[in-house]
Amino acid sequence: MSIKNKPAPRIRRSPEESRSNILSAAESLLVQQGPQSLRLADVAKAAGVANATVLHHFGSIDAVQKALMERMIGDLVDAIMAIEVPADAPATARATGLKTLFDAFETRGAARLAAWLELTDETSRLTLVREAVQEVAQKKIANTGVPAEMAEELILLSVTLAVGVGLFGPSLSTLIGKPPERARELTLQMLLAYLQSLSA
Repeated sequence: MSIKNKPAPRIRRSPEESRSNILSAAESLLVQQGPQSLRLADVAKAAGVANATVLHHFGSIDAVQKALMERMIGDLVDAIMAIEVPADAPATARATGLKTLFDAFETRGAARLAAWLELTDETSRLTLVREAVQEVAQKKIANTGVPAEMAEELILLSVTLAVGVGLFGPSLSTLIGKPPERARELTLQMLLAYLQSLSA
């Protein structure tokens, strides 16, 4: 008597859960293999769904990449907004915020995805960025001793440097005979010294 394998039970998800599942799969691919792995078939396979399901929820693989970048930005903003700013130790909060920023762009692959979107001329569609910058500038950085008029420019500088470190920091450090983390260390030291001078 032959025994037939029963098909795996179909998982029923709400639209929000389905989108989240697909984006989580895409983020895992991004971290492991880079943005070039974010192809329709690969994302669908990693998410355990059909290609048509991905297209149903997002419309195109480009839209998946954009939605993933926006989710990563949202997660970053949430993490920064959750940082406590002690009245007697704003420097500690600044250091924690910068570390959170650099972690997002380096270890979670956000720098590579941001560069990919720039190369494919998709960054102009990231409308969430403006709102994210304003929220962090107005509600968080202003509480760390940085002049309000400098807050948005500080975010511009910090993100630009974090993207650079995320893309080239470890490899460039290694090429010149330094530890892989040296570019990050130097950049954070420079930013923290600059922040200290602003609040002095």
